[in-house]
Amino acid sequence: MSNSYAQPILGTTDLAAAMHIVRQLLALADTRELEVDFEARVSSVPTATALMALLPDADWWAEGDRKGSSEAGDDPLAHLPVRMRNWALPPDLVDPLVKATGGAPATVRWDFSGWPEAPEVGLGVGGCRGAFVTLCLNAHDLDLEEPATDHTVFVHVKQIEAERAPWLAEQVGLQVIGDLVMAPY
Repeated sequence: MSNSYAQPILGTTDLAAAMHIVRQLLALADTRELEVDFEARVSSVPTATALMALLPDADWWAEGDRKGSSEAGDDPLAHLPVRMRNWALPPDLVDPLVKATGGAPATVRWDFSGWPEAPEVGLGVGGCRGAFVTLCLNAHDLDLEEPATDHTVFVHVKQIEAERAPWLAEQVGLQVIGDLVMAPY
């Protein structure tokens, strides 16, 4: 499995505006097979409790060199801060997850079947590899290493089809605002 490449197209403190852009991008995509992946850096008991209620089977692990993980059967509340992750979630969980995240850095990644044809840049329909949209909540980067007070929307493409990212941004009235980077997963 190869990684996708992602490029930021929006940075905003307005979560509703970010979600609007995500919805516009998803309207362009082939979403017959749509699922969501979620990851968060959780450091507070209220956030951890809310997320665990929504994602009781989430994988989690203590950050840094500290021990503690879901694999070991530990209690995440005793090991904060932790990273929490869950894959292949139904899209209807997005709004509750976003709300539960509060101010914690998190990513919501929509996975779908492909991007549309982009004839203006010489690209046919894009397949599922590299067909994602990620909303970084309270973070500027996909690794959640740069906490922020705003949110960033990324479009993912295949590296060989890098010109699709600015084309997608243009389709929703935006432009790329940063470099194309390899996505972490």
